[in-house]
Amino acid sequence: MSKNYLYNDSFLVKQVANGCETAFLKLFNHYKNDIYRYSMSMLKQKEYAEEIVQDVFLKVWLNRESLNPNLSFKSYVFTITRNLTINFLHKVANDKAMRDHVFYEVPVYCNPIETKLDEAYFEKIKQQAINRLSPKRKRIFELSRDKGMSYDQISEELGVSKNTVKNQMSSALDTIREFLFAHENLTFILFILFIL
Repeated sequence: MSKNYLYNDSFLVKQVANGCETAFLKLFNHYKNDIYRYSMSMLKQKEYAEEIVQDVFLKVWLNRESLNPNLSFKSYVFTITRNLTINFLHKVANDKAMRDHVFYEVPVYCNPIETKLDEAYFEKIKQQAINRLSPKRKRIFELSRDKGMSYDQISEELGVSKNTVKNQMSSALDTIREFLFAHENLTFILFILFIL
């Protein structure tokens, strides 16, 4: 991006901080498509990605007085996008109807070849994350997620306390999350799949 455009961003941000709706609209029009694409890459659902765009700019407007024109506006809005998307996916994880819609319904615009490649890549990254676990944690994780065993059943199977199983699962999920956050486009979908 040119220095001139960065200057324009800074200038527009100053105006927005002072309540200028025209400047706000210019920033919105410039960044809305990039934010939409970024959100779509994680949510895979048009209507939810569109909601995130609206929420991002609503947050910008509501917090306009605290905007800093010396900082990158682009980084600021993408950070908001990422945070709102994480919050959305946490909400989805706790709502069965939304979860089924986001994770199990195939979008109409979906390219079958691209989907197959995505699934293979997701599986590869997921397995790499699991392989980072210690043997004990990996076993507990696999018994829980792959075999669908309860903590009580795992406790009995491995001859350890239920509390140990809980602690090991918690540590396993922390390790997996850390690994997945290095793979930004996959992080949120895979994380939610792990905790279902």
